[in-house]
Amino acid sequence: MAPLLSANRHIIMQITNNAVVQFHYTLSDASGELESSRKAAPLLYLHGHNQMLPKLEAALEGKTAGDTLEITLAPGDAYGERRDDAIQSVQVKHLRGAKKWKPGMVAWVNTDQGERQVTIVKVGMFKAEVDTNHPLAGKTLTFALEVLSVREATAEEIAHGHAHGEGGHQH
Repeated sequence: MAPLLSANRHIIMQITNNAVVQFHYTLSDASGELESSRKAAPLLYLHGHNQMLPKLEAALEGKTAGDTLEITLAPGDAYGERRDDAIQSVQVKHLRGAKKWKPGMVAWVNTDQGERQVTIVKVGMFKAEVDTNHPLAGKTLTFALEVLSVREATAEEIAHGHAHGEGGHQH
């Protein structure tokens, strides 16, 4: 594909594999806004390296800086359906993220599959019941996106498999 040219003959970079993309997002569900990068800093990611939800990444393909889009994802395309059998018992000493736990709080636990986010259901002296569903599981989610910049990834970023710089991974 030939590069796009602006009116003043500058090359306009499209989002393709190995492009570093910086964007703002606002995430909403049926109850309203859940979170927004506009309250913090824009995100930076390396396109084509499975760093975000696949349907979200596919929707960004071919976009350029300044483009905006809105995409709604069903639970199966986002964080999955809620599973009723996802409650597990964990020793409190393995929960990370706070010193004192209450139902509804989010904790981090190391598992055989790596670090996992869980929600506290019930807590006792030594054990806690945790919900291993992702906090957004079962929800239809709408992402409003604004592409801020698109550039070619450096060889180092491609080798590391992630974007470097503000909003990306720092070494």
